[in-house]
Amino acid sequence: MNSWISKAALAACCLATAVSGKAEQANFDEVGKQMVIMLQNSHFARLPFDEALSQRFLEDYLSDLDSQRLYFTREDVEGFTKSYGKRLHTMLLDGESMSAAIEIYSVFRERVKQRVKQANELLENGEFDYTRDEAVMMSRKDAQWPASDEEAMRLWRLQIKEAVLSEILRKELVTRLAKEQDKADPGDNDRSPREKVTLRYKRFLASVEDSDDEDAANYFLSSVARAYDPHTDYMSFREMSRFRDGMMNQLVGIGALLQAEEDGATKIKGIVVGGPADRQGSLSLNDRIVGVNSLNTDDPNEMIDIMFMKIDKVVDLIRGKEGTEVALKVEPAGSAPGETDIIVIKRGKVEMKDEQASAEIIDIREGNKGSRRLGIITLPSFYADFEQGKVSCARDVERFLLRLNKEKIDGLILDLRGNGGGSLEEVRRMTGFFMERGPVVQVKNTLGQVQVKNSDNGGPIYEGPMVVMIDRSSASASEILAGALQDVNRAVVVGESATFGKGTVQQPMDIGRMLPLFANRDRAGYLKVTIQKFYRPSGSSTQLDGVASDITLPSITDALEIGEEYLDHALRHDRIRKAPGFRPLAEQSLFIPRLKELSIKRVSNCKDFSYVIQDVMKTKQRVERNRVSLNKDARQSEIKESDLQQKKRNAERRERFKQMNQEDRKGMDFYRLSLDDLDEDKPLVEYDPVEERQDYMRRAKDETDELDDTPEWPSLLDPVKRESLFILKDLIELTENARVAGLIK
Repeated sequence: MNSWISKAALAACCLATAVSGKAEQANFDEVGKQMVIMLQNSHFARLPFDEALSQRFLEDYLSDLDSQRLYFTREDVEGFTKSYGKRLHTMLLDGESMSAAIEIYSVFRERVKQRVKQANELLENGEFDYTRDEAVMMSRKDAQWPASDEEAMRLWRLQIKEAVLSEILRKELVTRLAKEQDKADPGDNDRSPREKVTLRYKRFLASVEDSDDEDAANYFLSSVARAYDPHTDYMSFREMSRFRDGMMNQLVGIGALLQAEEDGATKIKGIVVGGPADRQGSLSLNDRIVGVNSLNTDDPNEMIDIMFMKIDKVVDLIRGKEGTEVALKVEPAGSAPGETDIIVIKRGKVEMKDEQASAEIIDIREGNKGSRRLGIITLPSFYADFEQGKVSCARDVERFLLRLNKEKIDGLILDLRGNGGGSLEEVRRMTGFFMERGPVVQVKNTLGQVQVKNSDNGGPIYEGPMVVMIDRSSASASEILAGALQDVNRAVVVGESATFGKGTVQQPMDIGRMLPLFANRDRAGYLKVTIQKFYRPSGSSTQLDGVASDITLPSITDALEIGEEYLDHALRHDRIRKAPGFRPLAEQSLFIPRLKELSIKRVSNCKDFSYVIQDVMKTKQRVERNRVSLNKDARQSEIKESDLQQKKRNAERRERFKQMNQEDRKGMDFYRLSLDDLDEDKPLVEYDPVEERQDYMRRAKDETDELDDTPEWPSLLDPVKRESLFILKDLIELTENARVAGLIK
């Protein structure tokens, strides 16, 4: 089972990596036919392949293209429904679906052209009255389609008006903050609000017009696949290539972070330290790429103009095989307009060290009581190399645990916040590092057959007190690990109310292998299909419900619609029997009621958590209201109120954080461990987390962001992490006292 990266995340991944050159595309009518056959035969839910599912295919495709319901009209939708609503499923099986997909996409393209043309006219000649009591919806995903072109135009005019107002207010805020802080105004040389919005829509239109049949097939087949459940998906050849690289935390490319600019260029926002671009030395932060010659030939016609090109296509052009060269046409940062250089970089492997497991040790002194040595392992994902086995997060975590044992830690925190999952094999192995051999996860297939997967360690590597940190984005494999340790009463789960709630298992299938014998298989893509559900050793599925925290800490995320329950067509939650061999430890050995009592007392006295609770209430009200005012005075009043509140908080925090930093220096010692440190067997070296950052990428400074004067967390310990340390410290003390009293072994 793998936790697969969403298309949005894949599209945003701007680190140039390696794939093979573009080949002739497959017949996507045949690809669609084979994909739905695979879905019928393999998908866990066994949905009836009928007219109701056909209508779902259509609705999801339209929503994917026009999620805010601003481009298509009700007449368009009714026409598509009449033509295809009851027969897309048969068109797919007959190998005739691409005509419908391309027709719908063509109408979408035309509607985008019309709306952008209207936007340009409004932005060039229109007058906006910001004294009127008008508003737009924050989210239109559940709104009706515009009844006519006239209504669509009215809605569109309000959207353009809101976009310009937001830019006006942003520019005014930046200017005011710069003046208050006696800094240069980043907006002095910025484009006008209307020009910025114009360029934004120009880029969007260019991306829509630049889409080819493979893109249209990708959108359509993805919608068909996701009609089964949120995690079943069609992945194009391009996306699968990026996914494979991402799973290994090792890419082949130039080692540069790219960002699309409003004026059409692609800016260098980051350079990986020690990567190919860094070693070559010519590329600089904030340089702007305007052309790419993938093969670095002498033919000037091979230099492709990338202005207003979608960022994922720019990345594809920069990709290539390790050891080959790519030529970039670059406007150097700070150069005169039109001045360009050609920079040639040899592609190479780039390690994504920010995404690797890491560890730290914090010694907390307690006056006459001595000190507690607390270990923290941070795991961003369950990464693995499925082909050669050279990359393994379980192996990395095992090495950290052995080192932390050697350093004689008193307790351990495993930080799974933001960990979206990954390899089932890795999490199965890793869970065994913390518990006796036994069931880790149960997997049920569509026939109802259940397989129990046990840890394969002879015994745990780490047996001491343990806390697992989670949040709403901890998903899939993270939920398996947290759920298993919670079920056997091995660790205290701390964080947001629950994890994401993804309790399904996906398998990638190469559609090209299913095509007819003499069909073109190139770039046919892959079906990532849900074939199983997984369950905790106790028998409860993590689907929808996720893993609930034993101790819940206030979080703004709990006010947002994040989690499986908010996704379309999510499978239901259920339970099965307990796994054979499931033998939990004594529940009282975790002292959860007492830990809760102590934590609640600290949280109730914590200013930062009180701020979070205030923000949660406001956010819930804003989401429920789903309304953005277009009255400038009203918006300015909201900004003023928010700005005043933030200034009061920051003033209070600066004084309090200053004292906390001083107390931390007196009462805490910090040590950092990376995989490189383990490779070189380096001794522990104390460091200052505020002063000695470990950055694996040089990043461009954002002058606007630097106007945010919110102070950093003392010792870079955010409130959740700091409270988790206190909970672990309490757990250590309670465990030791119980052991002295003979209550536990």
